[in-house]
Amino acid sequence: MVVEKFRQMLSNKSVIREISVAAVARGKEIGYDNMFDYSLGNPSVPVPDRFNEVVKQLLDTMDPLTLHGYSESHGIAEVRDKVAESLEKRFGLPYKRDNIFMTSGAAGAMAHAVRAVCNIGSEVLTFAPYFPEYNHYINETGAVLKVVPADTTSFQINFEEFEKMLNPKTEAVLINTPNNPSGIVYSTETIKKMSDILTKKSEEFGHEIYIISDEPYREIVFTGVDAPVVSQFYDNTIICYSFSKSLSLPGERIGYVAVSPNCKDAETIIHMCTQISRGIGHNCPSSLIQLAVAEMLYDTADLSVYETNMNLLYDELTRLGFEVVKPGGTFYIFPKALEEDANEFCKKALKYDLALVPGDSFGCPGFFRIAYCVKTDKVERSLEAFRKLAKEYGRQ
Repeated sequence: MVVEKFRQMLSNKSVIREISVAAVARGKEIGYDNMFDYSLGNPSVPVPDRFNEVVKQLLDTMDPLTLHGYSESHGIAEVRDKVAESLEKRFGLPYKRDNIFMTSGAAGAMAHAVRAVCNIGSEVLTFAPYFPEYNHYINETGAVLKVVPADTTSFQINFEEFEKMLNPKTEAVLINTPNNPSGIVYSTETIKKMSDILTKKSEEFGHEIYIISDEPYREIVFTGVDAPVVSQFYDNTIICYSFSKSLSLPGERIGYVAVSPNCKDAETIIHMCTQISRGIGHNCPSSLIQLAVAEMLYDTADLSVYETNMNLLYDELTRLGFEVVKPGGTFYIFPKALEEDANEFCKKALKYDLALVPGDSFGCPGFFRIAYCVKTDKVERSLEAFRKLAKEYGRQ
């Protein structure tokens, strides 16, 4: 007999994926270049040429049994050394090999991090707007995700609601900065205030409250934006990183857990991850890709197009009367819809071949997400479609 829980999930599919499927279908009718598909956060810039060169060199020079064999459970030792060295150089914290665990992307990192520090029945707080898959990432561990309502004026943390929701069952706070879907980067002031609150509450409750910092967009920060490193301000921080966005490698599924060297039981947490892997099947990400990204730790794809696209959309949407908090990074922007029901708004947008994602599943009804990881000329051509959509609401 199949498991009823997962059968029921079939009727609750990802809104993002459903809109993407509809956009692709419409694209087959009119030519996909004429479909302004802003649904899916898939990088639109190619992997750096050097990455391909590194992969070719590894294939040409390494013993194939070693190159394609299982890595050690923690990940390849020399890769972990290089990741730790890069974090120490960039962030000034003494990361070492025993602070690093290689994973299949940030989702795999989170699967380990949450299980390492959250007991069954404990609570994990996150902040709206948030990536809706967090519901599954957290709740499937036996912990319970609780969502702090958004401060929609800035999309920084709603501290009044945050402090109300903290309680002795809180064992972790999950943050995502730069943020999907808002594009907002938490400021130094925000991170310091959150850290101070968690330090006091940890003492009050008699146990650590960990920050699990989901950082796949860490390298996509726009000019002049304050982008603090969370682990510099809070010792009990666990980074969940992915190379998917920085190197445009989402299909390779490679990332890592990095436990702050100042975190209590830091090395024990990393060693625990090897045991967690035994139960969830995330053992040993690709040896080839581990070795390749280890040579690319100071490189990124050409990410500048995302800031160009953001400015085009932000300038036109604000001119048309949309309420928009300007993103500080990522490749998302999160305007307020021109009617109360963002789902209806997004349905109307489809008439103009605009595929937009309503904000309800992100914890922010009345808003919608634009994933502008598309070519700039397509963004420019889409602006007329936004004008036509706005005109339907009396905006010129």
